[in-house]
Amino acid sequence: MNKVLLVTGGSRGIGAATALLAAEHGWSVAVNYASHAQAADKVVQQIRASGGQAMAVQADVAMEDQVVAMFEQVDAQLGRLSGLVNNAGVVDVKARLDEMSAARIRRMFDINVIGSMVCAREAVRRMSTRHGGAGGAIVNVSSAASRLGSAGQYVDYAASKGAIDSLTIGLAKEVAAEGIRVNAVRPGLIDTEIHASGGLPTRVNDLQHFVPAKRGGTAQEVAQGIVWLLSDQASYTTMSFLDISGGR
Repeated sequence: MNKVLLVTGGSRGIGAATALLAAEHGWSVAVNYASHAQAADKVVQQIRASGGQAMAVQADVAMEDQVVAMFEQVDAQLGRLSGLVNNAGVVDVKARLDEMSAARIRRMFDINVIGSMVCAREAVRRMSTRHGGAGGAIVNVSSAASRLGSAGQYVDYAASKGAIDSLTIGLAKEVAAEGIRVNAVRPGLIDTEIHASGGLPTRVNDLQHFVPAKRGGTAQEVAQGIVWLLSDQASYTTMSFLDISGGR
């Protein structure tokens, strides 16, 4: 059976590592990107060079029409979806809440929360037995920030990931009897480019002494957890959270 996976934000970091590892495990992978076309194409080329099937698909997940068009492209090129990794997300520069604009907070929730919910909606419409699907799995990429709160740094980001945790619980219950499992990973301090995009390129080195494991994690370590949750090995696992945070 052809297993088709869509990874949002799949061109770099955790998304790229997940796309590559999933392809090794037999998934046909759609690599979503918002603006980094070259990076997405590189991931696709790596998968194809290893004998896998992949495509790159552009969409800003904050835009509903683009999300719908993306899913339709995946339908047409790879076939019916059986897995979704809601990985696309942003951080912003370090700030206290009393320094944040409403526009910053709105952008955070448009991408991190509403984008993930609309993607999940489209996935359910394809995977649910209620809609004629054969079941599937959704893995939401939350963050240890949802537990920690990120005071003085990214309270807006942490709050958006708290919403992802609630989405995971509610949606898992909603579609469990329709063949869909919904879980989340909560990465901790992971060495990816997202820190530089928030103006803190050395954040992992600066904070790793707070981690019980005394180091940052890698995108590959997070990808391992995501791909397991997608797999049949996790067939009785839903509404679960896998903390990949070095004990933090």
